[in-house]
Amino acid sequence: MPQQSGTAEIADLIARCALRDRLAFRALYQRTSAKLFGVVLRILKNRAEAEEAIQEVYIKIWQRSDRYVDGQYSPISWLVAIARNHALDMVRARRPAGDGLDAAMEIADTGPSPERLAQSSEDGQRIETCLATLEPDRAEAVRGAYLDGYSYDELAQRFSVPLNTMRTWLRRSLIKLRECLTA
Repeated sequence: MPQQSGTAEIADLIARCALRDRLAFRALYQRTSAKLFGVVLRILKNRAEAEEAIQEVYIKIWQRSDRYVDGQYSPISWLVAIARNHALDMVRARRPAGDGLDAAMEIADTGPSPERLAQSSEDGQRIETCLATLEPDRAEAVRGAYLDGYSYDELAQRFSVPLNTMRTWLRRSLIKLRECLTA
């Protein structure tokens, strides 16, 4: 059987989930959970909440898999939309009903201090400066893996390199970044 492209494989797995194929669902989870977890975590900013949310996201995917129309959307975009919308719903549910402006004035500011914001900004600039020392494709791979939640396999396919090469790129890039940041 010929190897399917990542997009075609994910679309096929979603179609098989619509037929209630549990093995396809397991494979879909294995292929996409890292990316969807990254999306959810970025929105919720709380690992425990994100772990709970990702379970609920996959329940929705299982229940709604028959609604996916191949060719209308990219399958990963469809999955990301479900994850994103669920996470945003959770953020909205956190917000208490407004008691008015007077009650808001009594709430302590738990945000970072101006000093911490300045430090964070400096740290971000240092990281960007160090990322710029990497080869462009290596820097993009690091961002993809550690900021966007792509799996090593997805990055290997994206950059058309073997999986072990991608692992080596990322390991060596992280070593260079650590050296740059501690210099």
